[in-house]
Amino acid sequence: MNDNFEKINLDDYFQTGEGGTALTYNHKNGKTLAKLFMQSLAAENAVREFHTNQVVYESGLPTPQPIRLITDGERFGAEYELISPKRSFTRIISQEPDKLVPLSQRFAILARQIHETPADTQRLPDMKELVAYWIDKYEQLPDSYKERLHRTLDTIPTATTCLHGDLHIGNIITDGSRDLWIDVGDFAYGVPEWDLCMMYYSTNFMSEARADNIFHLDLPTLRKHWEVFAKEYYGTDSKEAIEEEERKLKPYSALKIAFLVSKLKNGKGAVSDTLFKMFDTYLPQ
Repeated sequence: MNDNFEKINLDDYFQTGEGGTALTYNHKNGKTLAKLFMQSLAAENAVREFHTNQVVYESGLPTPQPIRLITDGERFGAEYELISPKRSFTRIISQEPDKLVPLSQRFAILARQIHETPADTQRLPDMKELVAYWIDKYEQLPDSYKERLHRTLDTIPTATTCLHGDLHIGNIITDGSRDLWIDVGDFAYGVPEWDLCMMYYSTNFMSEARADNIFHLDLPTLRKHWEVFAKEYYGTDSKEAIEEEERKLKPYSALKIAFLVSKLKNGKGAVSDTLFKMFDTYLPQ
């Protein structure tokens, strides 16, 4: 076991959440939250996420304070400041639908603040380089599609401003006085479209079951959230202008989905018919 990880006794905690790659537990003292990755994920994932959380916290962007690397003897993760009481923006909207418009507008303002913040490029990764790496590592992706993805990637400009990495309205919480970003383990730097493409994709093309599982919201609500967010973020009520921005996001969506599938499966994920269709629709020839 890595000496950097402190052993915890799960009897001191109770489970409070479940995500695609990790479980969360609140300490019975009411002060900290433990996040433990699934056993299939190596300790390096926890180390990388923890150090990224430290960079984000030290940058001054609002996020819970990272405390220490931990293990229960089988899984690896980290412990963070517990924000209590807290609710995610998505939870609030699901319980109080009339809050959708003001919270979506607030979320857009907070997203712009991230995208206007210069990144510590010595301690954060370049999103373009991450995407290129995981495309190359995607074993079952045919070379012809890898070439198309790389050609598209080569046309994307570079930038040194912050990216959340997993930007969606479920990844921001409030305690009533503070709004804080969570799940910042994929924080990176690059052009804002890397964040916005997943916002667009997840609010317009997700299945009903997955939308309910991740956001606790139905598809019409998610689409309304995108409409409000886009108007505020882009600063326009023009339907044509927003549709043009959406068109620009589609190649980024194809690249980001390829990156995510490869990364989550450590380069060994199958290429679904849906993914091939996305590539054929969103990527230039």
